Amino acid sequence: MNINEEIRYLILAIQREGNRNFSEALRPLDLTPAQAEVIRILSEIQPTTLLNLGEHLVCESGSPSRLINRMVKNGLVEKQPSPDDGRAILLSLTAQGEDALQHLDVIETALHSAIEATIAESGLSSKEIANTLWQFVRDTESGNALQRRKNHTQTP
Repeated sequence: MNINEEIRYLILAIQREGNRNFSEALRPLDLTPAQAEVIRILSEIQPTTLLNLGEHLVCESGSPSRLINRMVKNGLVEKQPSPDDGRAILLSLTAQGEDALQHLDVIETALHSAIEATIAESGLSSKEIANTLWQFVRDTESGNALQRRKNHTQTP
């Protein structure tokens, strides 16, 4: 295996292990990683349309309507008509979704701390690693969705 193939499979392995660990941590909340991502995004941009939500999702390409319908059914997200556009439906978190967000904050904080500790052991900076990883997703659908989220939540 050459070094570039190794890097490719390391990225895949990191993603799979990270998703497995995140799924395990979310299990007591009865959430999937995709649902957690929706909750996180809605906490930052609610109320919003399904189209706008979809433009911020990394976990899913295309329309997230099935995912949202499931979350509405589970009482995490509510749909309301837009006061500005009779055809548009606005999505926002319910009280149950807001409660799940509080638990999600704890889980994500622990996950981010573990990532930070692992990076610190490497001797590289988080910024160097992030800049390198951005090169893989720049001008891609997932990269663009992540950039929109980053631009929306970035603090000066």
